[in-house]
Amino acid sequence: MAVETLTFGCRLNAYEGAVMKAEAEKAGLDNAIIVNTCAVTSEAVKQAKQAVRKARRDNPGARIIVTGCAAQTEARTFGDMPEVDLVIGNNDKLRAKSYAPLLFGLSRNDKVQVNDIMAVRETAGHLIEGMDGHTRAFVQVQNGCDHRCTFCIIPFGRGPSRSVPMGLVVDQVKKLVANGYAEVVLSGVDITSYGPDLPGAPTLGLLVQAILRHVPDLPRLRISSIDSIEADPAFYEAASDRRFMPHLHLSLQSGDDLILKRMKRRHLRDDALAVVERFRGLRPDMVFGADIIAGFPTETDAMFDNSLRFIAEAGLTYIHAFTYSPRPGTAAARMPQVEKAVARERTGHLRAAGEKQLAALTLSRLGAVESVLMERGGIGRTEQFVPVRVAGMEAGELATVRVTGMDAEGLMGEKRRAAA
Repeated sequence: MAVETLTFGCRLNAYEGAVMKAEAEKAGLDNAIIVNTCAVTSEAVKQAKQAVRKARRDNPGARIIVTGCAAQTEARTFGDMPEVDLVIGNNDKLRAKSYAPLLFGLSRNDKVQVNDIMAVRETAGHLIEGMDGHTRAFVQVQNGCDHRCTFCIIPFGRGPSRSVPMGLVVDQVKKLVANGYAEVVLSGVDITSYGPDLPGAPTLGLLVQAILRHVPDLPRLRISSIDSIEADPAFYEAASDRRFMPHLHLSLQSGDDLILKRMKRRHLRDDALAVVERFRGLRPDMVFGADIIAGFPTETDAMFDNSLRFIAEAGLTYIHAFTYSPRPGTAAARMPQVEKAVARERTGHLRAAGEKQLAALTLSRLGAVESVLMERGGIGRTEQFVPVRVAGMEAGELATVRVTGMDAEGLMGEKRRAAA
């Protein structure tokens, strides 16, 4: 076995997994498993620990490295696990030299290599050839977060907000397109805060416009989760380009104003609705998803109903519903907690509402002609990210498809043949 990566959490982690594999192999590492963890919930940390134990059981001779946000925030917890050979902090996991100590052996006291993430001020751009197992490629444009939402531990795992220079991002996208990727996804921890730390203080919108202008052969550009209140005028302008995919995921968290204030979010309910309306005015085909937390401390039934109603009012179709999980060191962990059973029940209601909205969107595509990017397993994604099964297409292929039917598993389609 060479180097294997097990990645949990966000799209940024998926990109970083590809970088880590390349850097570790550059250092001469082999027969190793890198566990790239997530710390967004206590359940995510639990899953990472379980993955470490399983990796050791299945690969007794491999060296196991733990990194990522949970490794940064709970370094000693992972360092004390007998299955772990090395714990690397978030800032060092993308550097080849960080993996070199494994080649020489470490004592128990030395195996935790985690530095102060809050002191980091730059995010380096990494040019990768592609991403194993992916038909679309993720490109990191930003890392870290300067905000302090009361529920969130991620700033302490990722450090302050910092941006990758525009030229490096454009070069990375060019390389990926040259290597056959038809879709690129821009990712980051707080992607809409891109730019103020760079010369000239560019914005995310200006970066998107630069990519679309300088990489004309890029068929599809997709944006990961955005903080809608930070969307700049250039970002709205860029959304009018047909290569900008009409699917945005909002970092909403709640549809109730008082809960949003207690979360220390920077938007209110009406702000988020206004953003949705503005984008739909530019792109009537735009669809939206959102992160929503159920059972945030002090959330009453009426407050939760505001979140539930928001899904229908905004026409959200892709809901990432999270049951609130108290994270030590955050302000929300000290607030009056909602009973866990109640929070879990509310999460179920959010997911059901999202599934209803997605079903309606899916049904509306019957008979439509769609641009579909094929993934593995015979399933492709439309521009609005709706899954459709198409026979006769290869993974990574981008083609025009007519949606011909629907069954219990979802949409079915046929690839349209080019005119003779």
